[in-house]
Amino acid sequence: MLNGKTALVTGSTSGIGLGIAEKLAAQGANIILNGFGDVEAPKASVASAGQAHGIKVGYHGADMSKPAEIEALFAYAQAEFGGVDILVNNAGIQHVSNVENFPVEKWDAIIAINLSSAFHTMRLAVPGMRAKNWGRIINLASAHGLVASAGKSAYVAAKHGLVGLTKSVALETATTGVTVNAICPGWVLTPLVQKQIDAKAANEGISLADAQKSLLGEKQPSLQFVTPGQLGDLAVFMCSPGADNVRGVAWNVDGGWVAQ
Repeated sequence: MLNGKTALVTGSTSGIGLGIAEKLAAQGANIILNGFGDVEAPKASVASAGQAHGIKVGYHGADMSKPAEIEALFAYAQAEFGGVDILVNNAGIQHVSNVENFPVEKWDAIIAINLSSAFHTMRLAVPGMRAKNWGRIINLASAHGLVASAGKSAYVAAKHGLVGLTKSVALETATTGVTVNAICPGWVLTPLVQKQIDAKAANEGISLADAQKSLLGEKQPSLQFVTPGQLGDLAVFMCSPGADNVRGVAWNVDGGWVAQ
């Protein structure tokens, strides 16, 4: 379905980003990975997912908090792939603290990576998409882009901002073949969330299984983690002709979190 298209997925060396990259690859999209840590294993898994289509997989290690590095990432995409057809803004970090104790540098980093990076990638991606009259921008917001939790002021502010940014750019591109939407996951068992489970188990002196159940029970009525593959399947739908008129939505995949 996506043969000949190129997808850039930020923060895609693990977790949600990698799951989405694999699903897009399986539909024939070339993939540009971005992120920290091990690169070879995610590149291999994405190449394997797209093997039947003979896709091309690239990687650029841009630090998404730095606009100049984001510009270098897009220059790489243009030079190596002829541009970006599908942009998935997934890079994100988290810090938990009450507002009066929130480290200023953590606030700045979270806003830069979780919100400003999407502004920079979108401003760079939209001209090429307009020129082709086809493009898909998918911003990974969060249930925290729709509702709040205590202790997560920067993350909630950034994700609410990302939902608003999504809506604005969706309106700017509404008469074109470019669509802009957000996906708002609930709890997904990623390395980031596993750290919170580990901390909860240690702080409360409970087992990891109990900590996991407790974490889900606070917010997610299904008591099941959302999987990166489920989010990838939704991203694939958003790239399909069936989603040509899905514009500016914040689509929660959250086990009932926001329905409460």
